[in-house]
Amino acid sequence: MWKSNLKLAFRNLKKNQLFTTIKLVGLTIGIAGCLLIGLYLHNELSYEACHQHADRIAFVVMEYHSGDRTVLTENTGNKVGPTFRQVFPEVENAVRVIQYEDRVVRHEDQLIEEDNFFYADSTFFDVFTFPLLEGNPGSALKAPNQLVINRRMAEKYFPGTDPMGKTLKVDGLDYVVSAVMENPPETTQIKPDFVGSFAGLRDAAPERATWWNANYGTFLLLTDRSAIASLQAKIGPFMKSRSAETGLSGDEYVTYKLEPLRDVHLKSEVAGKFEPNGDIRYIYILLAVGVFILLIGLSTYVNLSTAASMERAREMGVQKVLGAGRGQLVRQHISEAFLVSGFALVAGLVLTRPLIPLFNRLFERRLTMDPLLHPAALASILGFGLLIALLAGLYPALAATRFQPIKVLKGNWGSQAARGSAWLRKGLIVFQFTISILLMIATLVLKGQLDFIQDKKLGYDKDFVVALPTDGRIVEKLDVFKSEFRQNSRVMGVSLAYETPTHIEGGYGIARSPTGEGSQPVTALPADEDFVRTMGIDLAAGASFGHSDIEAVRRMYSGDTTVVRGILINESQANAFGWTPDEAVDQRVNFNGRPAQIRGVVKDFHFASMHEAIDNLVIFPDTWGNTVLVKLSGEDISGTLAFLEQKWGVLAAHRPFTYHFLDEELGAMYRAESQTSSLITTFAGLAIFLACLGLFGLASYTIIQRTKEIGIRKVLGASAAGLVGLLSQDFLKLVGISLVAAAPIAWYFMNRWLDGFAYHISLGWQFFAVAAVTAVGVAFLAVSFQSLRAALANPVESLRNE
Repeated sequence: MWKSNLKLAFRNLKKNQLFTTIKLVGLTIGIAGCLLIGLYLHNELSYEACHQHADRIAFVVMEYHSGDRTVLTENTGNKVGPTFRQVFPEVENAVRVIQYEDRVVRHEDQLIEEDNFFYADSTFFDVFTFPLLEGNPGSALKAPNQLVINRRMAEKYFPGTDPMGKTLKVDGLDYVVSAVMENPPETTQIKPDFVGSFAGLRDAAPERATWWNANYGTFLLLTDRSAIASLQAKIGPFMKSRSAETGLSGDEYVTYKLEPLRDVHLKSEVAGKFEPNGDIRYIYILLAVGVFILLIGLSTYVNLSTAASMERAREMGVQKVLGAGRGQLVRQHISEAFLVSGFALVAGLVLTRPLIPLFNRLFERRLTMDPLLHPAALASILGFGLLIALLAGLYPALAATRFQPIKVLKGNWGSQAARGSAWLRKGLIVFQFTISILLMIATLVLKGQLDFIQDKKLGYDKDFVVALPTDGRIVEKLDVFKSEFRQNSRVMGVSLAYETPTHIEGGYGIARSPTGEGSQPVTALPADEDFVRTMGIDLAAGASFGHSDIEAVRRMYSGDTTVVRGILINESQANAFGWTPDEAVDQRVNFNGRPAQIRGVVKDFHFASMHEAIDNLVIFPDTWGNTVLVKLSGEDISGTLAFLEQKWGVLAAHRPFTYHFLDEELGAMYRAESQTSSLITTFAGLAIFLACLGLFGLASYTIIQRTKEIGIRKVLGASAAGLVGLLSQDFLKLVGISLVAAAPIAWYFMNRWLDGFAYHISLGWQFFAVAAVTAVGVAFLAVSFQSLRAALANPVESLRNE
């Protein structure tokens, strides 16, 4: 039975090649789009699944309270992990992890700057699952200056030899390779090339243990996955009992929140510690986009199949008269759906493979076909294909077989079918274009907000600023570097800072009282006297600190307790103290436990993501920094960089010349939004294409049914333009209804998305107007192509048999 049904189905599909092709292409593209989105979502949702105890690991977030103000940070002091492990029975183990960028590794004649250099406690391999190829996980990080490298680094530095026991010099210190681990997978936020032992750091000393030295990522391995709730309830009271250690009292206190490791990448309340976090909202958006694209492809199939029922009505009427039951006719329609969906499923899988490399290049991913080739995934895909076939074929089959054969054979089926399925077809067109317009508006708003972020004045000059990683030997000769660099007229300024303006971190404290009462956490940046001028930061009052302040800091580090450090604060910090900028100048405060005097107040500038409002900030003089910032004029960039490299090679032969531009860092801050915008743009275009493809096919059927009417109108003098308008207007009305339906939905959801930014564009009428014009335009093109062909046809051909 099914064999004969399949033969009939294949014959019918072959007879209507144009419409079969449209249905097949619609489903194929919908399935391929769904599979690509599915691979992307699988990648995002798989983060940290590589760790055996992932469901028992918690990431510790520092939470500071001061009255109504709450500050969250991913950085914790070096005291948190060991204390929690000792005090709370729910904590089986703990590990502190810190990443250092720009570590210079020397081996024989190789001198390479490495970014993924981590330090961690000896418990690192007890908490995380990074398989070791060589070495003992229990002892690999116990002693100072031990080093674990991954397979890739072993092949890089010790090709063809066993690296165990070999020495690498890191920033001038000898490290012994104690283990080799497998390369970390992409789906974890900790991706070390090197892991050095925490025991070798200064902060490992017991006397340096503090709650406030907030530089570390702290992870807890709990005794049970359910222990996180009970532990969380204990942390708050415990930290209040330690208020004397934290130096806080009353409504000022510090506590800690626990985030399940599997939630950190997509649901964390703080920025990513080791790489930018994703956003679960974007996962929901892309999931919806994938479902919508498939539904558009399905609705195209349903629309064309129900419309085609008119042509096949007489054929099925004869079959019924000859004894065919409704079940047999339904199976015949379902067979066609199975054939089309089967071909589409195979074609979608085949199409996905060459699209993956393109997808990876566009969206900076490393997706593979592997998840789709897993037996469970293949079974799910097969079941998915069967579901598609049922969804696509069941309604057209039931609609096409519910007629009375007598009416069909008398020629009354056309009006009966029109009444029965016209509303469904119109509803599906409205659905398709509503979704397409929603995606278009979302794309336009996303792009508008990203453009706003990139064009908004940050309060400092980000253009043509080169960041050069540095070290202690370079800092010692900083004045020489500045003098040599400034010999080039295209070098506008040189400054030393601990970090670039986009990486300023917390971990400091400031109090209005010179004695330190009421100290509050504050974000702060150590820098030299040229920082404000080099970065083009404006002063609201006072002046920047000078070279005398740098010399005072040197005396302070040499033991001079009488030094009062000069600092700069921003307008937000002045306002938090209840001062105007002018009032703040020369005020004595306490900064990080030492007396300080405010030299000046800088105007607020953005040193964090636009998601966040500008926070309080201190810029203070220091003799140490990790980055030399060089402001260029913008002329002959390559020549100026070559000049800097030549000078660097003479003055810092121990360190390779590496650099990056500051605006590249800013772009990285919004990579998630940028990639999501690109993804939605791509699939919005795909949705519009599929909707227009369906509209084209439906218009073709409609015109075929109205061929005689068109011929009569032409004979009576109707113009081609008039006929095109007549044939297009009904479809364009449906697009208009889609616009009305999509606009309020888009307005609601995009406003909610924009509210996630402290600084954002307004949702103006122009986004809706552009989407409306685009939707109407492409719909008109899809319909008018067929309409124009019909309008220009010779009426004699359509009326020959009348």
